[in-house]
Amino acid sequence: MNKVLSLLAALGATTRQMMADWGFAARLFLKLLALSGAALKRFGLVRDQVHFLGNYSLAIITVSGLFVGFVLGLQGYYTLQRYGSAEALGLLVALSLVRELGPVVAALLYAGRAGASLTAEIGLMRAGEQLTALEMMAVDPVQRILAPRFLGGIIALPLLAAVFSAVGILGGYVVGVLLIGVDSGSFWSQMQGGVDVFKDVGNGIVKSVVFAVAVTFIALLQGYVAKPTPEGVANATTRSVVVSSLSVLGLDFILTAMMFSI
Repeated sequence: MNKVLSLLAALGATTRQMMADWGFAARLFLKLLALSGAALKRFGLVRDQVHFLGNYSLAIITVSGLFVGFVLGLQGYYTLQRYGSAEALGLLVALSLVRELGPVVAALLYAGRAGASLTAEIGLMRAGEQLTALEMMAVDPVQRILAPRFLGGIIALPLLAAVFSAVGILGGYVVGVLLIGVDSGSFWSQMQGGVDVFKDVGNGIVKSVVFAVAVTFIALLQGYVAKPTPEGVANATTRSVVVSSLSVLGLDFILTAMMFSI
């Protein structure tokens, strides 16, 4: 009987702690949304974060987009060739990138590079008591530290996703047209005629913005609540990448189901 009661007590404590964590996360998210407008008044801080998060992630985004475009061009050509539709290679590459691979892969790479960096930075501030020092000086750390990074991440990731898609299309062109020999006019004309600005490109932009909000917020949250120890910061950084990646994949499924059902 005592074992059963202990198990129920442990389950109740875990559930209560989980609900408290979710409540804190919801309050922090709403506070960040409310402070985002005020953060624009000090645009220099936001600009620095866009540079830090976006520019420093540009290399891995560009190289990854190029090789993803190479693979799409190669695999797409051999698949379409079976049905005599090799001229539609440009359309296949473009739709794959702007609808799906561009936002998703860019968000995963962003979570691994910029998200981990954000979590480690905020976690080290927590461990070094810098956030506590700001509170002692009557400065809100959420407004001064977290809000500019939150807004900078929301701006940076959609731009990175657009770069990923553009470079990927160029990679598909290099493989399909320059190496394999697909007609260049057919490659671009099929793409131009088949890609819809609102349904395809617009859906990709919506996805990238949602992913930016989710990944940046998770990174900031994990750093903000990290234990002020080296192990705590390391665990928070790992947890940030894992949770962000799973959130991107889950949100991608939900958004895709919603967009294609409308």
